Amino acid sequence: MIPITINGRKTEVKEGTTVLAAARSLEIPIPTLCDHPALEPSGACRLCLTEIKARGKTRMVTACNYPVREEMEVFTETPKVVEHRRNLLSLLLARWPNVKVLKGYAARYGATEAGYKHPGRDEREDACILCGMCVRGCSEITWENIIGFTGRGAGRRVAMPFETQYDRCIGCATCAAICPTGAIKVADEALQPVDPKRITKFGLTFGTEIAALDDQQCQMRRVGTAHLVEIMDAYHLLPTHNYKFGQHKDTPRIASRVWKELFTQNMPDGCWAGCLMACAKAIEGFVPQTGPYKGHKVIVDGPEYETVAGCGSNMGIFDPHVIVEINFYCDTYGVDTISFGTSMAFVMECYEARILDRQKTGGLDLRFGRGLDALEVLHQMARGQGFGVIVGKGIRQMKRIFAEEFGGDPKFLHDIGMEVKGLEYSEYVSKESLAQQGGYAMAMKGPQHDEAWLIFMDMVNNHIPSFEDKAEALHYFPMFRTWFGLMGLCKLPWNDVEPADNAQTSEPAKVPGHVEAYCNMYAATTGNEITPKDLIRMSERVYNFQRVFNLRMGFGTREHDRGPYRAMGPVTAEEWEARGEYYDKQLKEKAGVDPEDLTTLEKVAALRKHREAQYESLLDAVYKRRSWTRNGVPKIEHLKSLGLDMPWLLEVVAPHQE
Repeated sequence: MIPITINGRKTEVKEGTTVLAAARSLEIPIPTLCDHPALEPSGACRLCLTEIKARGKTRMVTACNYPVREEMEVFTETPKVVEHRRNLLSLLLARWPNVKVLKGYAARYGATEAGYKHPGRDEREDACILCGMCVRGCSEITWENIIGFTGRGAGRRVAMPFETQYDRCIGCATCAAICPTGAIKVADEALQPVDPKRITKFGLTFGTEIAALDDQQCQMRRVGTAHLVEIMDAYHLLPTHNYKFGQHKDTPRIASRVWKELFTQNMPDGCWAGCLMACAKAIEGFVPQTGPYKGHKVIVDGPEYETVAGCGSNMGIFDPHVIVEINFYCDTYGVDTISFGTSMAFVMECYEARILDRQKTGGLDLRFGRGLDALEVLHQMARGQGFGVIVGKGIRQMKRIFAEEFGGDPKFLHDIGMEVKGLEYSEYVSKESLAQQGGYAMAMKGPQHDEAWLIFMDMVNNHIPSFEDKAEALHYFPMFRTWFGLMGLCKLPWNDVEPADNAQTSEPAKVPGHVEAYCNMYAATTGNEITPKDLIRMSERVYNFQRVFNLRMGFGTREHDRGPYRAMGPVTAEEWEARGEYYDKQLKEKAGVDPEDLTTLEKVAALRKHREAQYESLLDAVYKRRSWTRNGVPKIEHLKSLGLDMPWLLEVVAPHQE
């Protein structure tokens, strides 16, 4: 921290902080025309020229891009500074006499229009003043570089290539949002939102945070969700060998650095036109080594974190080329990479447990790490041939087949078969997060974190320590995510960028200001004002309707909200011994059992008894918070309070009331 005095007021700032930022921290205004928090400082307008005194010498500097590296005094309104700003504004008024922002500064500094006729005079109130923020925004925020300056002198202007409409423009409206004069207009004739300016205001808030914070926090724009690989590994959350383990020595081979080098940057995002986060990535010029596209150059959409973890570490595969090829063929064949990765990880453990062998797999060696054999299974699934037909049925059916036809132990298969409600688990180890165990197993569609990604809140930050806290999180978090799905909105701006002043609490709203922004955008689009409570109620109606539908389909009671035990804790001695000291401590401190004289399998059993009891208590707490019966069925009075009192709906739940 470096001492700095601004207009007689003392403070300390981090080394490298600009003079402008230091002044703003003290709420001391310095005028600017080309500064925006989402952009790198450029010093283009020169209006922020300010006097500084350091080591006994006084000089003028541009406050927006002058870094504080030594103790200094700053004077923002000296006669010399004021005279400079007055003269500069006079020159600007000679060309743009009616622009509101210029007239405001001119009144502040007593500037009048210079006494000459500028050849490029523009008397419009929304004239472009050539500040360059739109050009920099297109480059630095969206990474598109579509607009730029052209011409010289009085003929200088902002234009697209060849001064025609350029079809690479993604329509993000960043240029319009950061334009200080309103020179750039955005037309949305198709959707016709009620209040476009309000949408722009809150959209720009998100865009600014993404541009300013993403590189520091998640690097979604550079590497997408694959940035999570090494983070999950560090916290024992990266699924490895069918969720046995949470980290692996070879993880650096598939970490974000590897994908950053492979991804093609600066191309339109394939997810949503105009998105500034642009987390969807692609690899161009990839050459598969198997299947119908062998030897051909192809474009691969991805991989995402879920694919790297599911089709990589969870199958014991740490070869980026194989992971990308699995990604490509899953997309080509219309196969979900999460379900395929989790299913194959289950198959591989069954192979190593000798439930399967080459004879049963049609000659395939399906040990962990056998990527080419896994690819052959994928090709067989697509062709409807061989062992791939069995794998294509999913884990729920494979458990039955492996028990009935291959002699597998049904209990062991259930413990390691990572599926709930027929859907394979997403790629996070939930053993050490009770809230995440509930989030996965209680999810309406099955165990995917779309409804409750609470690992960090629960396990890392300890924000939800009690059963009641976890139940509250498991009530609100799915409601937010359900609402995003209903509205067709992305959740990433909600929780993947986080302002430094965000107050972290047990409230699962993640970034409360972002929730308010979503409400404002909804109101600006539709004309209907809503609060976060209204948002929750919308979702709660849908969520309870889904639960009743699940009940009607035979999947809506307590027994269907329990996952395989591996989602809760170690199943085998191998798992326990991989983190022996950690589990011994857990057993002693959490379960009250002294592990000293117990065998490893006895320890496994003792911890299992404790954790299963904890999970049942969690179910009780969540059902109570959701106003459901102890068997997980919505109560009739609760459905009525939500306006879900249709007779044909109530008759489904009536037989299940307590």
